[in-house]
Amino acid sequence: MIWILKTIIKSEKYNMITIELLKKKIDSNARLIGLDLGSKRIGVAICDNKRKISTPFKTIDYKNMQYLLDQLTNIIYENNISGIIIGYPINMDGSLGRAAQSVTDKANMISKNLEIDVVLWDERMSTKGAFNISKELDVNVTKREKKIDENAASFILQGAIDYLNN
Repeated sequence: MIWILKTIIKSEKYNMITIELLKKKIDSNARLIGLDLGSKRIGVAICDNKRKISTPFKTIDYKNMQYLLDQLTNIIYENNISGIIIGYPINMDGSLGRAAQSVTDKANMISKNLEIDVVLWDERMSTKGAFNISKELDVNVTKREKKIDENAASFILQGAIDYLNN
């Protein structure tokens, strides 16, 4: 299995593309993952092969970039993933802050090291939206906070797949 996983790993080339280009490149049954890149935790969501619904998948504790790349490589391989949607934290006024720079740096490393297309997607209100949805579903606060990263990733991915399907 190691040699198969190594074929996903690559170097010295970036696969950062726009959502419009991703829409043209992938087929109708391509599965995607969504990422909410935090400094301590990474929320991961996955969509079905028809790209209709996003589901929270897991939360990865961020230890270092290599650990994250290894985790993503396994998820990509095990779930036949064709692209990554990464939440891009743009400020409400449209400006970019420190969080946006941190996400850009991590997204560039992911794009540079994995043989898969990567898209940055405006994530404004995703964490708040995920928190509010789980509140509406009457999920208790402890569970809500525990799953907030993967729920935010699902919120991000759902927005992107809705765009791709229109």
